[in-house]
Amino acid sequence: MTAPTRPVVHAASGHRLGASDPRQEGPADLRLVPPALGAWAAAALGVGARGWWTAVGVTACLAVASLLLAPAVARAAGAVTSVHGRGLNATAVAALLLCAAAGAASAGLHGADLRRGPLPGLADQYAYVTVELTVTSDPRLTRPRIRGDHMAAISIVLDGEATRVTAPGGAVTAIRTPVLVIAPLGKPGKPGDSGGSGASAGSGTQWQRLLPSTRLRLSGRLAPPMQADARFAAVLRAQGGGPPRITGPPTALQRTAGSLRAGLREATADLAPDARALLPGLVVGDTSRIPPDLHDAFEATDLTHLLAVSGSNLTIVLVLLIGPPGTALLAERRGLAPRLGLTLRGTALIGGVLTLAFVVVCRPEPSVLRAVACGLVALLAIATGRRRSLIPALATAVLLLVLYDPWLARSYGFLLSVLATGALLTIGPCLSAALQRRRVPPRLAEMLAAAVAAQAVCAPVVAIFAARVSLVAIPCNLVAELAVAPATVLGFAALAATPLAIPLAEMLARCAGWPTGWIASVARTGAALPGAQASWPGGWPGGLLLAAVTALVVLVARRLSRHPWAAVGCALLLLLAVLRPAPLTRVVTGWPPPGWTFVMCDVGQGDATVLAAGEGAAVVVDAGPDPELADRCLRDLGITRIPLLLLTHFHADHVRGLPGLLRGRAVGAVQTTTYDEPREQSAFVRRTAAAAGVPVIRAGPEERRRVGRLAWQVLWPRAALGPGSTRASALVPDGPNDASVTLLVRIAGGPTLLLLGDLEPPAQRGLLRAHPVLQPVDVLKVAHHGSAHQHPGLLRSVRPRLALISCGRNNFYGHPSPLTVDALRTGGAVVLRTDTDGAIAVTGGGRDLRAVPRGQGSGPDPPGF
Repeated sequence: MTAPTRPVVHAASGHRLGASDPRQEGPADLRLVPPALGAWAAAALGVGARGWWTAVGVTACLAVASLLLAPAVARAAGAVTSVHGRGLNATAVAALLLCAAAGAASAGLHGADLRRGPLPGLADQYAYVTVELTVTSDPRLTRPRIRGDHMAAISIVLDGEATRVTAPGGAVTAIRTPVLVIAPLGKPGKPGDSGGSGASAGSGTQWQRLLPSTRLRLSGRLAPPMQADARFAAVLRAQGGGPPRITGPPTALQRTAGSLRAGLREATADLAPDARALLPGLVVGDTSRIPPDLHDAFEATDLTHLLAVSGSNLTIVLVLLIGPPGTALLAERRGLAPRLGLTLRGTALIGGVLTLAFVVVCRPEPSVLRAVACGLVALLAIATGRRRSLIPALATAVLLLVLYDPWLARSYGFLLSVLATGALLTIGPCLSAALQRRRVPPRLAEMLAAAVAAQAVCAPVVAIFAARVSLVAIPCNLVAELAVAPATVLGFAALAATPLAIPLAEMLARCAGWPTGWIASVARTGAALPGAQASWPGGWPGGLLLAAVTALVVLVARRLSRHPWAAVGCALLLLLAVLRPAPLTRVVTGWPPPGWTFVMCDVGQGDATVLAAGEGAAVVVDAGPDPELADRCLRDLGITRIPLLLLTHFHADHVRGLPGLLRGRAVGAVQTTTYDEPREQSAFVRRTAAAAGVPVIRAGPEERRRVGRLAWQVLWPRAALGPGSTRASALVPDGPNDASVTLLVRIAGGPTLLLLGDLEPPAQRGLLRAHPVLQPVDVLKVAHHGSAHQHPGLLRSVRPRLALISCGRNNFYGHPSPLTVDALRTGGAVVLRTDTDGAIAVTGGGRDLRAVPRGQGSGPDPPGF
């Protein structure tokens, strides 16, 4: 008779005697997950829904839950228990329904607050009112945006709670309604500036210094929210353009937090630009200094969680207190707590105080509370080493947060935080163990597992709202992670030192600036790679598609681990996709076509054109409105040298892309028109060129230049209105468009081109008078994005064979005008446009002249070939 086999004890330890610190982990406890998901889904549906729909849903959930719980109540009173398993299932469903009812009720009550009082009705009427309100957030600057040919004014945006409103008829009502305040400041200046100048800049500084809990009295026009599920009842556009009218100071607590944040900004003032901008954001979520190009780099590399407050910030600081993972409950504790003689209770108390201070300094806004909740769950994993209880902790955090603030249920940021935390608690440890079994060092395995797990679950969500996939996210997160902990710890040390001694805070900030600069360099370097990100279908279909592709990649990767050479081949393919060497890209995509001489870039509603000037070199005319699109166009063409970069005039849709063209390229000079309007764009060009060490020169009338096969002549403007000229001897343009530098370009063995900039009919007539024998050309860059304002005589005179129009998709100007397109086609030209054809390349000359829209092997031939 054989003895019964004893179960193996602590088999997971890998040692026959078990581990020295055994910890038997059962399966994950998922009982709280369905109730949390039910509350989440109900809150997401309830936000923005009509009140009676919410009431019906809550009533239905409560009724069904009551029916399910009735048998359980009867059994508890002594009834039979033969259906115990069924009773447990019914109880679980009832718990889900009860939490769903709570989520819907919370959403309904919060929505009712928005609809209460006179403010929503006044907003629907776009009424001019006077509002007394309490500031509930930090002021934030809108991002500079281009609208047509000009930069939209920068505005200050802040959240507030209206407490009193004076209607147009004089009726005064006491209310408690959330509003969004927008205060325009003026034209944008340098990144990080308040925008504008003089009084506008001064008032902008006063707006930016406002602290939460400050009471204001503002007059302006109300408007309804753009989205039905917005978390505010109305938008108040403050009038006057002056400083805010403060009626009450902030609380002492907010003044203390504000002084700490201001002290950190002062301590980081002398750091390198990227470190100066990033460190306050990394420590306390202050992103006021971060320029658009740095923000774009962090987005391209999926490092945006480092731009603002995240749970990892709090976790890193508290890990210093409690020690390495799994040691908080051991007799031999580590970290600062035992060295300071703190007991477990004292450690918990200090940790709670630090958490409270973190919330106060970073502001108790929904994003901060979300970060704190997820950070504390991760901290629980680190402190105890027991992962079985962490899923219930995360589910509880989700449930409480959704009930407290139901708008989180529709927040992509909240979804990303929960998914990332869940992946770190579930997928990360399994992946780390698998990597360690393949002899990957433990620390590297943990870092790699965390980055892969978080990216795998978050990438589909990013694809939903951004319609892109980052191919460099995992390596960039790995490399940046090396500097996150020292930057965070030293940054918090500098923050704590600001009330004591600013010189000490500045020294700590300089030390924190090194790892912070490293993080910014990783983001910029990763984003600068040609294949850093790839376009992907957006919306929920695109997200689901990427989730399926990710699952397929995981399955393939598991099989590839047994075939190292195949894994190396896949890694090389991914590397080629990221680096995109020009010869290989040309073979795979057919772009640019061989022998191209001219390319009209697809930069949206703007102009940027490229004239080939030798291997890797080009003369560029205009920069377009977007630095990233301009840079991408030149990268795809393999352009690394620009002997001359000509800006036809200073409208934003022709010059704001200049930083992208200067990035990583040798530029000989920037040439401009002689008409310095608009002033702010002229100053932007000079400031940007000076920062890159590139001289700025003027285009002279009848100027002739030659580079390689290129030769060109400046046909317009005829003369400049300078100190030595008079209005009789100079042509004064009606505006920047009529001051556009117009070029006649001849390419040896190739086409002739006429580049008209944005000339309007008066200047086009002046061009014809100055050059009455203007010869026909092969290629015409149609003036002003193909608008209806064209001089028919000029089109008849130049009789182009190819007419190219640069315009943005679905632009609200209606460019190009059907009248202009019909006139060009009637004159015998083949018309191509970037909004429908993408970037357009011109090859050959004479009878071999061809236009090749991007993505097509060949384009339409001009007639008569």
